[in-house]
Amino acid sequence: MTAALSDIEALLAQQGLSVSGGVFDGDLPEGCQCLLLCSPIDGNFWPQFTASPEYLDGQPDPIDRWSQRVLSDIASNIGGTALFPFGGPPYQPFLAWARASGRAHVSPVGMLVHDAHGLWISYRGALALPYPVSLPEPQPKPCTTCHAPCLTACPVGAIGPNGYDTATCHAWLDTKEQDCMAQGCAIRRACPAGAAHGRLPEQSAFHMRSFHP
Repeated sequence: MTAALSDIEALLAQQGLSVSGGVFDGDLPEGCQCLLLCSPIDGNFWPQFTASPEYLDGQPDPIDRWSQRVLSDIASNIGGTALFPFGGPPYQPFLAWARASGRAHVSPVGMLVHDAHGLWISYRGALALPYPVSLPEPQPKPCTTCHAPCLTACPVGAIGPNGYDTATCHAWLDTKEQDCMAQGCAIRRACPAGAAHGRLPEQSAFHMRSFHP
């Protein structure tokens, strides 16, 4: 069984997901000729997820359980295997796969930046296929033509080229002055490359509550 990229994208789009990169060699699972990274389509993903039984049942880890069900079903339909960035250890090398795709790069603040999603990039899983799929050529690293507003966006300088000051970040999130808990990380919001892919406020708030209960 094989599937064209257009067919795979159509199945993913029904769930608010898209292919955000592909890997064809390197540290891939045995028998995998093409690994497709899957990311939310911001604005389309959230309504799909919040209508799901996983979101509504009140049980832990709803977004991981949703991802596992949805991507496993799609993988079964196209003759592949679904892989996830959770459920370890050992963990799948998603960061290495993202960089190997040529579409995600290390940003000035150290986080991955995607050529289309900017600093909003996230991966709900991957589809490992035993056959090749033709993908468009990656776009250049967006930071090469950017004035790097990410470097000064954090109000307390918690994230930068020298690393991540976790304690300072969490302390800031406890204050009344911040808007990151409702709108998402100020650094991610500052990235011009991801301006067209900004998350809905309620989606950002969901992730921020998981990060900073």
